[in-house]
Amino acid sequence: MNSSTLNQETKTKNLTTPTKVAIARGDGIGPEIMEATLKILKAAGANIEPHDIELGEQVYLSGNTSGINSDAWDKINETKLILKAPITTPQGSGFKSLNVTLRKSLGLFANVRPVQALSPYVPTHFPKMDVVIIRENEEDLYAGIEHRQTNDVYQCLKLITRPGCERIVRYAFEYAKAYGRKKVTCMVKDNIMKVTDGLFHKVFDEIAVEYPEIKNETQIIDIGSARLAAKPENYDVIVTANLYGDIISDIAAEIGGSVGMCGSANIGKNVAMFEAIHGSAPDISGQGIANPSGLINASISMLAHIGQTSIASQIKNAWLTTLEEGHHPADIYQEGKSTAKVNTQEFADRVISNLGKTPSQLSKSTLEKGSGEIVIPDYVRQPQKKGLVGVDVFVDWQGSNPDEIGDSLSSIESTGLKLKMITNRGVKVYPTGIKETYCTDHWRCRFVGKNSSSIGQKPKYDKVEYENVIALLSKLDHLKFDVIKTENLYEFDGSRGFSLGQGE
Repeated sequence: MNSSTLNQETKTKNLTTPTKVAIARGDGIGPEIMEATLKILKAAGANIEPHDIELGEQVYLSGNTSGINSDAWDKINETKLILKAPITTPQGSGFKSLNVTLRKSLGLFANVRPVQALSPYVPTHFPKMDVVIIRENEEDLYAGIEHRQTNDVYQCLKLITRPGCERIVRYAFEYAKAYGRKKVTCMVKDNIMKVTDGLFHKVFDEIAVEYPEIKNETQIIDIGSARLAAKPENYDVIVTANLYGDIISDIAAEIGGSVGMCGSANIGKNVAMFEAIHGSAPDISGQGIANPSGLINASISMLAHIGQTSIASQIKNAWLTTLEEGHHPADIYQEGKSTAKVNTQEFADRVISNLGKTPSQLSKSTLEKGSGEIVIPDYVRQPQKKGLVGVDVFVDWQGSNPDEIGDSLSSIESTGLKLKMITNRGVKVYPTGIKETYCTDHWRCRFVGKNSSSIGQKPKYDKVEYENVIALLSKLDHLKFDVIKTENLYEFDGSRGFSLGQGE
């Protein structure tokens, strides 16, 4: 199950009043696997009312660079629920990622991907694997804020917010609590990104204490990814930031047996979207041989999300039984092990014929045992005293000797600021840099208050006024320095709100 169970009143309603679902049939193999999936849902008695929406390749090619039109937005706003097949983004520049557009526009902050081994019916080296990846879905590097700043240097901004961290971390613990999971692992890279990933780690530690019954641990993402690939059975629920989660969720799906078998949920406070995680596979489109399992699993998660857990379990068990019987689509067919190679619709028909049955070898579904409602409280901002203590000035300078630019900037007077250091690609090169350090044309020049002190373990920063920054920039312009950007340096309740340079 990928999301919250609903309260009993809502569950009862969902069993009597059909739930409207926006159906995006997608591109490539999308329409084929959607037809098979909807056929199974109907046969199982899923109490839903499908409403087709148009998005994807044809909308792109009509001139809409977002891939979705206003009618689809209106239907999504009405249903608050989307079941989406894979889409094709046309080649060429100017086309925005529809998945990112949907996730961010609709506030789908949590991407939830369960991966459970299906051995021996789907080959894997890890038959005991049962992992849920919960990935922050809206921010991080996926904010997509990029700039070219100099001839040499391009920048992508990594944005991590406290409300984003709080929502995803609490969702992970609430998910674990609701479905009997025993451990939540946080994966970050805060040994390097001490401010951004450091915040994610800090919030994880803060929220973990509220769930003493659930074991918690934190791992650095690189070794965590390696351990996940080597011993996935040691993991239960993993929570992480957007980019890391994108990568490790595909790692988990692949080592679990097949990316094509997994469904995914994108959960927001008001809207939820369920989809297969594989692509539109245009190379096999129209042949009727695609495996619909990913979208079937997405639809199972959707039913669980709207409270139809018994029907969700019934379909899941029928699907597992079909795998056990050996009726397999081409992508998982094993000569001498599978019973029959079936096409898309034949596979759906086998699942339908197995409704009411439970698997004998694979673990049967327990979706109906989920308890409680996952509630994510509204974010409450805690005010902090914010003080300006300096500015990082980024300069496009074509020279190669850090001492030359450093000595020139150090001589600037009457601004209330002094040069503390210069870095190039994050590494301190002035004062007392190392000559072997390679320098580009992108120089970060850190200015702090004239009375600031760097003596001892903890630097002490003098408060400055923004007028000091303006005066400095005016001086730099007068001296013909090419200032490409600035970042103000702040303290919050006396704590430094910026990272030190490497070697500072």
